[in-house]
Amino acid sequence: MVGARRIWIERDYESCSGCRRCEIACSLYHEGRVWPEASRVRVFMLIPGVEIPHLCFQCEDYPCVNACPSGALSADAETGAVRVDASRCTSCGVCITACPGRVPHLHPRKDHIVICDLCDGDPRCVEACRMGRWNALRAVPRVEGFSYRLYAKTPEILTSAVARRLFGEEIAREVEG
Repeated sequence: MVGARRIWIERDYESCSGCRRCEIACSLYHEGRVWPEASRVRVFMLIPGVEIPHLCFQCEDYPCVNACPSGALSADAETGAVRVDASRCTSCGVCITACPGRVPHLHPRKDHIVICDLCDGDPRCVEACRMGRWNALRAVPRVEGFSYRLYAKTPEILTSAVARRLFGEEIAREVEG
């Protein structure tokens, strides 16, 4: 465990190779087997050459938690991560709509939402990315008072921004539709 300090997973989208080691590490930790579809981090490739690791942005105002009508979501007092009480989740999807990045998603077989819980303060995706020498994901100390929600974007918006930086306007417009 990283410790009692709160962390945030910093993303360097241009460094992501699309190897999906993060998805594998996450599913092994949470599901006990390689099952990328059940991972709390998902890698999107909406255009070739641009892979986007997408996971909870840990918004300071927790719009998903506040929107949950069944009280299934809560913020962990120690890590600040969003927790899901699967027994209370009704899979209504209100949290998905409330999330500015549309990060929460339904578990592929169980009837509840999944979202990054920072692996209790020691995110396995970060370790897997570091071991792969990509370093697209890094655990950094969380800065109190900083608006992490500013980073919460959908995979489409993130892909468009990265494509624009890497390939120019024409490719970015393909993603934007």
